[in-house]
Amino acid sequence: MSQSDPNSSAAKPPLLTMRGMVKSFPGVRALRGVDLTLHAGEVLALMGENGAGKSTLMKMLGGAHLPDSGTIAVDGREIAIQSPQDARAAGIGVIYQEFNLVPALNACENIFLGQEVTRAGFVDQRRERRAAAELFKRLGVDINLDLPCARLTTAQQQLIEIAKALSLNARIIVMDEPTAALTAHETERLFEIIRDLRSHGIGIIYISHRMDEIFAIADRIAVMRDGTNVDERRKSKFSRRELIEKMVGRELDHEFPARQVTLGETRLEVLGLSRGDVVQDVSFSVRRGEILALTGLVGAGRTEAVRLIFGADKPDAGEIRLDGKRLSIRSPRDAIAAGIGLLTEDRKHQGLVLGASVRENFGLPNLDRLSTAGFVQMRRERADFAKVTSTLAIRISHADQLARNLSGGNQQKVVLAKWLARNCEVLIFDEPTRGVDVGAKFEIYTLMNQLAADGKAIVMISSELPEVIGMADRILVMHAGTITGEIADARTATQEQIMHYAFGFSDETNSF
Repeated sequence: MSQSDPNSSAAKPPLLTMRGMVKSFPGVRALRGVDLTLHAGEVLALMGENGAGKSTLMKMLGGAHLPDSGTIAVDGREIAIQSPQDARAAGIGVIYQEFNLVPALNACENIFLGQEVTRAGFVDQRRERRAAAELFKRLGVDINLDLPCARLTTAQQQLIEIAKALSLNARIIVMDEPTAALTAHETERLFEIIRDLRSHGIGIIYISHRMDEIFAIADRIAVMRDGTNVDERRKSKFSRRELIEKMVGRELDHEFPARQVTLGETRLEVLGLSRGDVVQDVSFSVRRGEILALTGLVGAGRTEAVRLIFGADKPDAGEIRLDGKRLSIRSPRDAIAAGIGLLTEDRKHQGLVLGASVRENFGLPNLDRLSTAGFVQMRRERADFAKVTSTLAIRISHADQLARNLSGGNQQKVVLAKWLARNCEVLIFDEPTRGVDVGAKFEIYTLMNQLAADGKAIVMISSELPEVIGMADRILVMHAGTITGEIADARTATQEQIMHYAFGFSDETNSF
């Protein structure tokens, strides 16, 4: 089947129509009468800041939320979606931003959970295994089918989610931040799959905060803000700047805030840090007021290196110094006491307790300061949290709001608030803007610049090369557990130069 042209489909109804979708949660009206149209054989990019209502709209399409009002039609026929089973029966597959995997089950078991392949009443594991292997072959990746998902990397878990959606043979596929943990190669392979699906008449709703992806893969772009429709056009009718301004509702002159850099003395020194073949003889330093970017491909050892600094893992060898003094870091508690804070890559599972309130999350690493005789001083905790909420512009309805109910950008700010309260001297940001919209990104960038101006030493891990070049003073690139290149002045860096090092080439290798 050839790719459909949405503009020539007047004679037949759209593949998907959502009209007047309304949804409220306690204290929040998430959607205010949103409309959405998807044609067969097109990729519709759904854009907006965190909290704009994109994920809520898609959760209603996937049966995870029930709408307060509104209608959904497939091929012009109105349907009722009251459960994920209803969505699957209607040919709708949703890849949620938050993983929906059972950690103890392996890839095969997760892919076919609820749709098991059976024979004579028993699960046919051989057929499931063959089908799973074929799905991963289609994705162009090799996944260990025997390991439980809890032992797989974030990127591998994301690929399982994609394979799970593809296994449904859905006519409508929603992808909510599908490339957040994928390498450039894996992302391009996903785009090839999307183009193939599109050529077979499948409609795809694609949600991402990565502008380059949107302009590479989308046919049409719909913008939401504050739970309402803002604009909808063919991709060619949007400029990058105009799209950003539609999302944030204001003019934005620059994606990255400018700052004057005044570097001081060396604060953090890492010497010969090693752990197996994951981190091998890593050495670097960070100065007062400096933002040092640590980048490379997924699996290069960036996160593993900073986990050693933070005491989350035990090194085989190496030395860590702060302000010239050697530290003995055996656990995160030791790192925190020394003045080192880590904003983890996975804020939902490692940075926050989602079932606790934002106030309680704020207080967790600060209990020694907020407690007396073993009891938390609630009044002081609330007062301190109110101050940092104002400073960081955290958007919450009240201090006891559950962390899981915040947008991605506000969740990240709560994690940052914990470490600001401790007045950490070294802050490690691991993928600080992953899954965060452009408006919240700019706010986080501004906060990082302010922290650097206050004399903090900052290590930023990022896979987004424009972010690396736009925010860092200096760039280190890792490959296979080692540092393969350094760019002393990030203002002179190019993406090609960074990728040259990321693939393991040295300065002497004439390969780009």
